[in-house]
Amino acid sequence: MADRKLHIPTPEEDVEIEQGIKADDDSRQLSDEEFSQLQSARAIVPEIVAAYESGALKHRRGQRGPQKKPTKEPVYIRFSAEVLAHFRATGRGWQARMDEALKEWIAERNRGSR
Repeated sequence: MADRKLHIPTPEEDVEIEQGIKADDDSRQLSDEEFSQLQSARAIVPEIVAAYESGALKHRRGQRGPQKKPTKEPVYIRFSAEVLAHFRATGRGWQARMDEALKEWIAERNRGSR
């Protein structure tokens, strides 16, 4: 944390920030009274701050934690452009949907061989 530096916005950046706050229905600027009532995380949840500082919290926001399901194996594989375009067009999670489609295909083949 010591390597972080405080960035003080320029007056132009400050105007842009203010405009963004005003345009966002889900956020607003705190009044001076509300701001004075804020407390530090250390005062509210000291055990979490202590765990973070000690390194006991292994991952940070955006990092994956331990997998709850069996680990998938990374492989290099080539698919036709048509197949990739179809799955990519479905948006985020397209690789998981491709995995599910292949599992369904395997299950159908296994049912047919009995």
